[in-house]
Amino acid sequence: MPGLGASFGRGGATNFLEDLANSDCIVIEGSNMAECHPVGFQWVGEAKARGAKIIHIDPRFTRTSAIADLHVPLRIGTDIAFLGGLINYVLSNELYFKEYVAAYTNAAALVSEEYVDSEDLDGLFSGFDAENRQYDEASWQYEPEEPPNSGSDQPGEAAEQKRTDQHPDVKKSDRAQAAGSGGPPIAAKPKRDETLQHPRSVFQILKRHFARYTPEMVSEVCGVEPEVFEQVAKWVTENSKRDRTTAWVYSVGWTQHSVGAQYIRTCSILQTLLGNIGRPGGGIMALRGHASIQGSTDVPTLFNLLPGYLPMPHAMQHTTLEEYVADAEGKAGFWGNKKSYMVSLLKAWWGEKATAENDFCFDYLPKINGDHSSYRTIADMIKGKVSGYFLVGENPTVGHPNSRMNRFGLANLDWLVVRDLQMIESATFWKEGPEIETGEMSPDTIGTEVFFMPAATHVEKEGTFTQTQRVLQWRHKAVEPPNDARSDLWFYFHLGRILRERLAGSTDPRDRPLLDLTWDYPVEGETADPSADAVLREINGFGPDGALLNSYMQMKEDGSTSGGCWIYCGVYADGVNQADRRKPGKEQGPVASEWGWAWPLNRRMLYNRASADPDGKPWSERKKYVYWDEEAGEWTGLDVPDFEKKKRPDYVPPEGAKAQDALAGNDPFVMQGDGKAWLFAPAGVVDGPLPTHYEPAESVVENGLYKQQANPTLEMIEGPWNRANPARSEVYPFQVTTYRLTEHHTAGGMSRTLPYLAELQPEFFVEVSPELAQLRGLSNGEYATLVSARTAVEAKVLVTERVRPIKLRDGTVVHQIGMPYHWSYSGISTGDAANDLLGIVMDPNTHIQESKVSSCDILPGRRPRGSELLEFVEGFRRRAGVQSGKVGTNGRDPVAAEAGEGSTIS
Repeated sequence: MPGLGASFGRGGATNFLEDLANSDCIVIEGSNMAECHPVGFQWVGEAKARGAKIIHIDPRFTRTSAIADLHVPLRIGTDIAFLGGLINYVLSNELYFKEYVAAYTNAAALVSEEYVDSEDLDGLFSGFDAENRQYDEASWQYEPEEPPNSGSDQPGEAAEQKRTDQHPDVKKSDRAQAAGSGGPPIAAKPKRDETLQHPRSVFQILKRHFARYTPEMVSEVCGVEPEVFEQVAKWVTENSKRDRTTAWVYSVGWTQHSVGAQYIRTCSILQTLLGNIGRPGGGIMALRGHASIQGSTDVPTLFNLLPGYLPMPHAMQHTTLEEYVADAEGKAGFWGNKKSYMVSLLKAWWGEKATAENDFCFDYLPKINGDHSSYRTIADMIKGKVSGYFLVGENPTVGHPNSRMNRFGLANLDWLVVRDLQMIESATFWKEGPEIETGEMSPDTIGTEVFFMPAATHVEKEGTFTQTQRVLQWRHKAVEPPNDARSDLWFYFHLGRILRERLAGSTDPRDRPLLDLTWDYPVEGETADPSADAVLREINGFGPDGALLNSYMQMKEDGSTSGGCWIYCGVYADGVNQADRRKPGKEQGPVASEWGWAWPLNRRMLYNRASADPDGKPWSERKKYVYWDEEAGEWTGLDVPDFEKKKRPDYVPPEGAKAQDALAGNDPFVMQGDGKAWLFAPAGVVDGPLPTHYEPAESVVENGLYKQQANPTLEMIEGPWNRANPARSEVYPFQVTTYRLTEHHTAGGMSRTLPYLAELQPEFFVEVSPELAQLRGLSNGEYATLVSARTAVEAKVLVTERVRPIKLRDGTVVHQIGMPYHWSYSGISTGDAANDLLGIVMDPNTHIQESKVSSCDILPGRRPRGSELLEFVEGFRRRAGVQSGKVGTNGRDPVAAEAGEGSTIS
């Protein structure tokens, strides 16, 4: 989310899948779309049939590559260098969309005199705090055209919020996530140099920053031949102009890196320079892998967000509602209405109990005080700091990297609730986990009480799913769930009901937030399921008269409106469940706006004001989409305008204008404080205002651009159960990446138990090149052992040219291994878990793990068993100079001295 959010103001896909058919060129990078998103991939096929060029940039040759006009294999973890090379190519050859860039981006904005670029500090930006491994972003700010925070309704409070944003504890809570739909707040609009010649203009900084990203550098770092790079550059730039557009598609192949947010930022810069954002056939398609992954961030399952990407209050900053909204209150853009969105949320949750006199129950909200993310919580479990845990649709003992560490975490709980379709490994680890064989876990000493609660499948419940292109679709229940299986809605509603009943009559103030909740949903059917329709109505929100709201622009800060998720406001517009619409495509236009409902306000393409020029006229007839109709006095076209419908293109904000009124008629990026797409991000990403090539944490080569080897702000979890492979280690000389197979699903819990899927992919395997097979004596179809500082796993060998060695310009050969991650010890098809091999290092913006690139060694034959496995792995650690990874029983630390070397946390 921060990559797209900081660039454009929202963290969702900019376009919609069907729109890919309108592309003249499609680049798929960080995704094997044909295998992992096959339904959406049909539109790539449609584009190709219409003549579009299809490029697949990926370390492996896959089914996506087979459809592409060009497959570009590159070294894992070097996408910023490749994309940076394209940016330099565009700037050096003046192939950027000049009118678009001048009008719709912050290219003309001036940056503070205090800013120093990573090009001048050998891979670091100004403001780096080496002790906390964090940046103070003060020097990255714009040079303001007015006194900072003077446009705020509370300038003093806003300034204080800005100051405390830089505190290490606040940084750890990842405020950047809130840019998912609101854009990072800025103190003031910037001074601008419309000639783009000022040395501190974003445009000139951008040119200097990427000047070294030449085709030769791309070849040296990525292993991509200059002529192949040149071909990609030509196809992309030739298909990015007034009458042609290029689309970029990515997935977890980008997000699961220690610089994942910056991968997306680099693509955002490139697509913005080319004028491909907000235009048909352009954009950045962020593929989400499951039916409601997008929904799980919109109405979040994240520790640091509230619904609609409102940040969770921080204990250090937000003791009152006024302090909470001070950073955005009155600022330009729709995020300036933050208080209206927040008060409406509080009213939805606490109803008549939430009043202006009690700050609308703002005190009822929990306040975070640092990093409470998933992997940090697992580490805290091992240390005895966490008593209980809910696992809902997650299987961390297989699906998370360093699964061994995750199993140790669960083994140190008092209680664990697992809600899933079947008895997954995270419910049986205590009696069947591999650490029992090695002696690291003992069922007799594990105190975790596991409660398994069978869940209903998607056909056994009703409600909405929000899919990859921000579309909410209503699902009707097809059959009743069997036996004790229940929906998530049923589980949480009745859990809340029972807790409230047990606390009824309590006079303890800490119980008031739960007792005062609006928890009066009607129940339906034999199983007394709460009405999903009633929940959706609450999410949509109500006005003062009790009528359903049609738009978040109707939300008020005085407590007269309610709404459980402001970006979903309008899903029940006109009293109609808009998510339940199913009008056939042949009965509507090419945008198909009457199939489901997209946030915000059913806009299928975000920032579509940019599909017209500053005067409101289409850039070309061929790419006509949304435009100004002078006669009607409004924006019109194929889609719902992502702009105020009646705001003229020549509108100039009056002095003192607030929120959306402070944006001009040619400011398409309405969630940003300056209305522009950000080439340079003065806020919103914590590891740099511009993307910079860093090597992965466990790279096998040296950074060819900077002295700084890896992301200086990457997150690490220290402990004997999460030892890291040293970079450039001869002991762990090969790169390894994980991926999905079409025949299995994520960690395999839903597919390894099905005979017809297990038959198609019956066992764990790894892909290696013929060259690597010869180097290590590996035979096709035989076993091999892969070893890291975490553990060793075994897999069958698939010798294939789909994974080729990457030769760098200096002659270095990098061997790469592909490893699907669907297996574990249970089911019909069993095998070692690929994720056991990986360690946990994370992107500092998102806490997402770097599971797409790690290092290992590979040897012929099967791995050792039992305690011999521990000594085998420990021997590799000693040779690599890595601290011991031995732990006491159940991984608990600190432990008795007799547990062995490395038993205390370090």
